[in-house]
Amino acid sequence: MRRVLDRHWQPEGYAAPNERVYPWQWLWDSCFHVLVWAELDRPDRALAELTQALHTQAADGFVPHMNYQRDPDRHADLWARSGASSITQPPMYGHAVAELCRRGIEVPDELVERSAAGLRFLLEVRPRHRSGLVALCHPWESGADDSPRWDDACPGGWSLERWRAHKNALVAAIDRSPAGSPLANPEFDVASAGFSALVAFNARELEAVAPGVGLAVAADEVVAALDDRWDPAHATWVDAGSTAQGSGRVRSVDGLLPLLVTGRPDAAAAAIASLVDPAAHGAPFGPTGVHRAEPVYAPQVYWRGPAWPQLSYLLWLGAVRAASPAADTLASWLRAGAEASGLAEYWDPDTGEGLGAVPQSWAGVAILV
Repeated sequence: MRRVLDRHWQPEGYAAPNERVYPWQWLWDSCFHVLVWAELDRPDRALAELTQALHTQAADGFVPHMNYQRDPDRHADLWARSGASSITQPPMYGHAVAELCRRGIEVPDELVERSAAGLRFLLEVRPRHRSGLVALCHPWESGADDSPRWDDACPGGWSLERWRAHKNALVAAIDRSPAGSPLANPEFDVASAGFSALVAFNARELEAVAPGVGLAVAADEVVAALDDRWDPAHATWVDAGSTAQGSGRVRSVDGLLPLLVTGRPDAAAAAIASLVDPAAHGAPFGPTGVHRAEPVYAPQVYWRGPAWPQLSYLLWLGAVRAASPAADTLASWLRAGAEASGLAEYWDPDTGEGLGAVPQSWAGVAILV
């Protein structure tokens, strides 16, 4: 893993997820890299990568999901700005800061403050969805780009070609602040249970190591809204908004991320049982991205069923926090998948065949479990 990260290291101060396919800096990829650098006893690289991930932050706290410092005008026509994207991604910097602090690594005050501001933007500056969840402005913000949970939001019904074109159009539909920060999208009325859980989780993580940053109350509100959206019949949390009665109920692992924060022991137990059940998500190389009984399940199709290392890590962490013995199973599956796939971006959950970019730096989270 050290060789992969060293080879992917860029002079701007981050590890490219993959040198050829993904040469730019992605926000949540880099936050996972921070954890791996710390495990490899490279706090200098961990702090450098976190600093670089947050340096494009806007004055209102918004953190872009992509940093184009290497070529500032790349994709500027899509984002209507230069140097960075104009949407965000799961704010894993709260967890990254917390883990660095737990390891005794001194995190500069500026990075703590920037992390708090990024979470405050999502919890307070971006208007909360009427459900109480955190609204998405674009499916890419969730990190689960082509999750079947967004299928109802694709005009004409989901297809890879239609969805690709519509996602580009959705960027232009975003309502923005005077500073250009994304606030809402009238063409994408979705509040994701998974994204909301990651916002609340990261807020709680940062509050745990930096008490007084003022995130606890808002995080608790989001968790309460999530707990109201547990569907015991399908053992999943349900998204809010226009997809709530349809694709927002598809059983997928991004819909199980509230495991990290839920106050409902019954929901946590049922979610974990689903993750390890071979008739549901259970698989020898990590939980299937989509429940096997869903009609859209396809174990080698992007976001339609493969195992994803970053989600396996987060779900393992949720099982650890629930004190479930299934955590050991999830950990062994993640390690097996990372090894069998050659540290792939994602992989077939039943065979371990590497899919997407190989190697992908975030697969290094396997050394954390």
